[in-house]
Amino acid sequence: MNRNKLLVFILMGCVLSGICLKSIAAERPNIVYILADDMGIGDVSTYNPEGKIPTPNIDGMARAGMKFMDAHTGSSVCTPTRYGIMTGRYAWRTHLKQGVLNSYSAPLIDPSRETVASFLKKQGYKTACIGKWHLGIQWTSKEGPGGRTGGKYTDFSKPLISGPQDVGFDDYFGIAASLDMNPYAFIDGRFVQGELVLTESHEELKQLGLVPVRPGWVAKGFAQDEVLSTITHKTCDWIRQNANQPFFVYMPLNSPHGPIVPRDEFKGKSGLNPHGDFCMETDWAVGEVLKTLAELGIADNTMVVFTTDNGTSPGAKVKDMQAKGHYSSWIYRGLKGTIWEGGHRVPFVVQWPNEVKAGVVETQAICLTDLLATCADLSDRKLPDQAGEDSVSFLPALKGQAIPGQNDRMIVHHSDKGFFAVRRGKWKLMLDNKGGSRRQNPKEKNNPVINSADILLFDMEKDQIESTNLSAEYPEVVTSLMQELAAIIQKGRSTAGAQQSNDPLLEGVTWAQLEKLKPYLK
Repeated sequence: MNRNKLLVFILMGCVLSGICLKSIAAERPNIVYILADDMGIGDVSTYNPEGKIPTPNIDGMARAGMKFMDAHTGSSVCTPTRYGIMTGRYAWRTHLKQGVLNSYSAPLIDPSRETVASFLKKQGYKTACIGKWHLGIQWTSKEGPGGRTGGKYTDFSKPLISGPQDVGFDDYFGIAASLDMNPYAFIDGRFVQGELVLTESHEELKQLGLVPVRPGWVAKGFAQDEVLSTITHKTCDWIRQNANQPFFVYMPLNSPHGPIVPRDEFKGKSGLNPHGDFCMETDWAVGEVLKTLAELGIADNTMVVFTTDNGTSPGAKVKDMQAKGHYSSWIYRGLKGTIWEGGHRVPFVVQWPNEVKAGVVETQAICLTDLLATCADLSDRKLPDQAGEDSVSFLPALKGQAIPGQNDRMIVHHSDKGFFAVRRGKWKLMLDNKGGSRRQNPKEKNNPVINSADILLFDMEKDQIESTNLSAEYPEVVTSLMQELAAIIQKGRSTAGAQQSNDPLLEGVTWAQLEKLKPYLK
């Protein structure tokens, strides 16, 4: 009898434990992180209501959730921003001191480094990356191990040696880099899809039905204007297949980055130009994901983030849009590639009905490197010292609370040419008076900075448009910010914790952009 009672108690314990585990799993939010490409803050109508591009789905997210007004990327170009999102670490801590990778570059993320995906996977999440990777891939060379890749040297019949699935993602579907970088083909898991042909001219690309981009490998039947819709449908299908467990989907879109290729049903829809049309199709993609979550009944417990990797590219024909009254950088100076606000201040909207109140406008400053620390906070876990060195949780903001250390935190910005700017509290310091880039916003041609100098200082509470340099008036502020930036670089982190090391420079490479910081570097 005692033995029977014991068995009953054991069985009941197992059942209750199972129920508790299911309950805990059900409480953990799903996370969908949608990253648009080259879409400025002024290209989203909830931020720029006087703009000419309607984005009703993103606007709906803002009405249903929280709109951050002071969100920033760690860089103003593609690859380094993506590295920061995934690792919670500034990309200039790697060997990549300026510019971006190409499709055949070696992986930028060390497989031993914790990423958002690897961390969440350890917490029981199913993980997927669906879209544009642009963080480097190790391909198989026809010359054997250690051989050349790219062009005729890559063996596309072999699986990827290293890619998204080696840094925490269970599943991957997408393109290797930007849609103007070959191979022009989808990758499913570790395999390139389709029969590839090598093109060597724009004329050959045209014959295959492609908008002229860099010649190279093309999968037969690959259509540039179907990439965004394919990424969208694949994401929605993956969510349907994994809706019965906590999941994380990273959805980096190819749009509205060039080539600017909206589908036929979106051509001319904005009444502005193809960039406007492609932004509208980007908003459509967001809407499809939101609709899928609602249909599955999981929207309330899903945290959906929409943001972008940097400002709008000059290739979007910014001057023509401005002539029609549309400003992709909204009120801000600069564009993609620059350390002006228009290069790195981005839309950041979070919808999570179970936790985030509707219609909140949040003014606390955050950085796109903050996702990893936020996921750790959500999971009630502490990151090790060697992970998320530049990541601060924005979960308190989502709950209507102050982010600890907000006024003292220094956020670092980086241009396409590798020049630095920093923000601490109301102060912004720029170490290049041209924005750190050759890219220029047409509206500033006849609107130079007042009292410009070699190093610029702005009071962002009074002067968000960066009109007047104050470095001569507040030399002590300049010195303090320079000292702190130098310390952040040397400590290998900008958050509290044990000192870490930046990655070594590549052979023959110097870090020329540190010249102005030399007096402050120990």
